[in-house]
Formats: sequence, structure tokens, C-alpha cells
Amino acid sequence: MQALVLEETKRLKLRDIDLPEPLGPRDVRIKIHTVGICGSDVHYYEFGRIGPFVVREPMVLGHEAAGTITETGRDVKLLKVGDRVCMEPGIPDPNSKASRLGIYNLDPAVRFWATPPVHGILRPSVVHPADFTFKLPDNVSFAEGAMVEPLAVGMQAATKARIKPGDVAVVIGAGPIGMVTALAALAGGCSRIIMCDVQEPKLALAATLGPITTVNVRQKKVVDVVRELTDGWGADVVFEASGNAKAAAGVFEPLAPGGKVVFIGMPVEPVALDLVSAQVKEASIETVFRYAHVYPRAVALMGSGKINVKPLITNKFGFADSVKAFEFATHMPADAVKAQIEMG
Repeated sequence: MQALVLEETKRLKLRDIDLPEPLGPRDVRIKIHTVGICGSDVHYYEFGRIGPFVVREPMVLGHEAAGTITETGRDVKLLKVGDRVCMEPGIPDPNSKASRLGIYNLDPAVRFWATPPVHGILRPSVVHPADFTFKLPDNVSFAEGAMVEPLAVGMQAATKARIKPGDVAVVIGAGPIGMVTALAALAGGCSRIIMCDVQEPKLALAATLGPITTVNVRQKKVVDVVRELTDGWGADVVFEASGNAKAAAGVFEPLAPGGKVVFIGMPVEPVALDLVSAQVKEASIETVFRYAHVYPRAVALMGSGKINVKPLITNKFGFADSVKAFEFATHMPADAVKAQIEMG
């Protein structure tokens, strides 16, 4: 089959590749319709590695996807040929201790699409376990279905924050993950989001998504805006979604006493945290690595209209233009949030 293959750092090629995938009894075969370009895909393209995950041989990219079931294994009961679906890209070992504890996203043996050495799904079809394949509501498009994967990260963050109705949250970073985190936090009960970034077009988009106050940190201090909106008390939750080391180091300043900080973004360098600032507020610190047990809830929230990701899908490319799409995503303009590839 033809696929988008990362041959080596900064070299992509759309070419034929042999990926035999027999259908198991609890598997489904899916024709891929839409694939989103994730920051991790771009990072592998640019640098060839993320932390300990190193691309050592050609690898197909892509892990945010939706498509149509074309074949089912004999033991699949809840899905059928013709169903429109999205797919959770990480397949854990069901017998691992992490899976038994319910934290299968932390299974060291998880096989995650487009994470070396596992191939991704920028290709015509894939075989996937039915247990990690989810039917899309009729009112949810393929493009929205491919957004369930990044939304799941935001859902995991909102879940880790243990939001209470009426909470005020700060989201640092107005990229795709910051945007979906804000949507997840609002759906989880937050009364207001304070979104921080340096790119005005992204902040302008964020302001249309709900009760979101935007702050350009080049012009204003986040802590001043938070104090004004909370009568000097501070934010109940701070989500760090930028991955910027300087931003991550300052998360405790706008936080209310007893508040929670959730780290989502992954800085490429160590972060110097002011632990005393955390201690004097008895701040709780949570971290996020992918997600677990949130896909069905993310799909349900989309289907109900409680979460609308359509405004975040700003750029689309055809499969034949996949290399061009990655060049675009590598130098994403300020008014772009999520680029997707339609397989056709």
C-alpha cells in the first residue's frame, strides 16, 4: 500500500510499503478517511526522536484518525461493516500490571501508532482491535472524529484536575492541545477559562469558543488578569499546555491557595520549579501522559454538542499533498491550529 514514510530526519516520501496485517478474531479493518497532523509527528519529522523514542528505520507517520470499517473479525459484536469510527492509537498489553490497575496509558509495552518502531496510519487502511475502536455519532464528521485523539489529552487533563462546578482555570498555550483542554475544562464544569499565548490570531479564535478570557503575555501579566477576575484569590486550576520551560516555571504565580497545576506540555529542557511557591499554597501537581478511559466520553461530548472542535480544524490537504502538509505544519502560521490530511 502507499503510505507517508519518514525515511530519515527531515525526509518524507509518499511511497509503497509492505505492511501485512492479518485480521484477528477481535479486530476490525478500517479504511482511513482523515488523519490529523500532531505535534509529535512534526517533531519526529524535524528531529527524528522524542526523548527515548528514536526513529531508527523508515516509519509511517500519523495517529489521529477516523475512517470506515470494511471488515470485522469473527468475535466482534458491537461494530459492523460500514460503521464510521475513530480509533484510540495506543494498544496496551491487556495482561500488564498497568492495564490491570486501569492506567494502561502507562504500560511500558504499549504499542502506539507512529511511535518508534510502530508504524502510523497515514496509509489507506489499518487493522485495529475492536476494543479500541469507537463508533462516531451520525452528527460527528470524519474530520471531527480525527480530533478525538487530541481532545482525549485535554479530557485526561481535565479529569486529573478534578474540576468542581464553577472553577476558574488558566490554560497556558493556545495550540491544539491548549484549545481542546479549554473545551474539556468548560465541559467539566469550569465557569471561565483564562487562555494565555503570544499569537493574537489563536487567542482571537479561543475567545469565540466560550467563556474564555484571552491574555497576550507579551502585553499583560497573566497573574494581573487572574487577580482581577477572581477578586485577588487566584485560579483554581492551571493547565500548562505550551511545553515552554519558562512558562512551566511560572505556573504557581496565578494559582489560588489549594489549587491544582496540571502539566500537559512536554518541555525539551529541564524546568526549574519554585517549590516554595507551591508549598505556601499547598498546590497539587498532576501530570498527563496520553490518556486512558476517556475516548467514549470524548465521543459522547462531541455527539451531544457539548464540545465543538470544528473551529479548530483550520487547514486541510489531500493525501497526494502529504509532504506539503508536513512542510506547512512545521512552519505553522499564527492563524492555523490543526491541519488534517484527507485520504480520498
